[in-house]
Amino acid sequence: MASDELRTTVERVGDRFNLGEYEIDAYLTVLEQGQLTASEIADRTEIPQPRVYDTVRSLSDRGLVELRESRPMKVVALDPGDAFNDVQSSLEQMIDELEARYTAPARETEAVSLVKSRSTILRYLEEVITEAEYELSLSLTPDLLVRFEDELAVAVDDGVSIDLIVTPASEAPSSEEFNYLSVATTARARRGITTPVVAVADGNYSIYATQDALRDDQDRYGVIFNRSALGFLVSGFFGTVLWTTAEETLCEDGSNRGYPRKYATIRRCVKDIIDDGGEFYATIDGRDVEVGGSRIVRGRVMDVSFEVSEEVAALTLETESGEELTIGGRVAALEDIEAHEIHIGRHEPPVIDD
Repeated sequence: MASDELRTTVERVGDRFNLGEYEIDAYLTVLEQGQLTASEIADRTEIPQPRVYDTVRSLSDRGLVELRESRPMKVVALDPGDAFNDVQSSLEQMIDELEARYTAPARETEAVSLVKSRSTILRYLEEVITEAEYELSLSLTPDLLVRFEDELAVAVDDGVSIDLIVTPASEAPSSEEFNYLSVATTARARRGITTPVVAVADGNYSIYATQDALRDDQDRYGVIFNRSALGFLVSGFFGTVLWTTAEETLCEDGSNRGYPRKYATIRRCVKDIIDDGGEFYATIDGRDVEVGGSRIVRGRVMDVSFEVSEEVAALTLETESGEELTIGGRVAALEDIEAHEIHIGRHEPPVIDD
């Protein structure tokens, strides 16, 4: 489609759908009744009598209704399939042409993005969920849980470990009403409408939003974190503040998965090591806390610590050179290595690309 033709199509489609409040009210009322006079439309809507004639003539000009010049004039509904047939084909052609011209923005270069549109927040939520490769942390309202149920089920089938918080707890469906294991590895309920909506994929791509931001009548915001260092802030907040205070367990997958496994959070890693027992080896891809810079360390897991409150989770690694290093600790504040990816194996440290 040529550039001028595309512009004309966009204008024509926009004009067809650019209906005012009076036009929408009149159109829906006529559709429901089949045909009405101008006076009957005024009686059934809040359109002022002097505005009715201009309103229905506008609908007629757009090809949405037919005007029969009788006494009194009658406004006759047209089959929507016929009325919008030309627009439907034009719209499909226009979308194809627009997609061909679309250049996706390079969001990966932006550390933080602030979004205020409810639809945009929902789009990013879906993107974080679907892009998770091995680990997903979520805090969702019951409505959002239902909205993204299919996407979460796909992630579970693909082997993604999912920690899910449903909030507020008073509105969360019970485990008898909802199959939580189909959408999560572990699910908990947390009280309070002040609990934020959070999604963290693999510890680095995350979104934080207030529940108010997802209500149409509220002007709030959501924040997108698209770099590892900032994503871990949200991941840490989820693990230490939200998860540890979500007291009601809705489901927990007790099935054993094979090793090696890949983790983004120390808490989940240590808990699995304790639950499964035996000897473990680890490869840690992260950052040296003292000197900075990336560092990969490998060795045997000598010791782990895990408090019931889940506020403390740590492991001690003995490297091949005999060095002992701490990963994790109380909110990861006293560690030697800040772990970005934790790879756990049974018989030797898992091999990863340096």
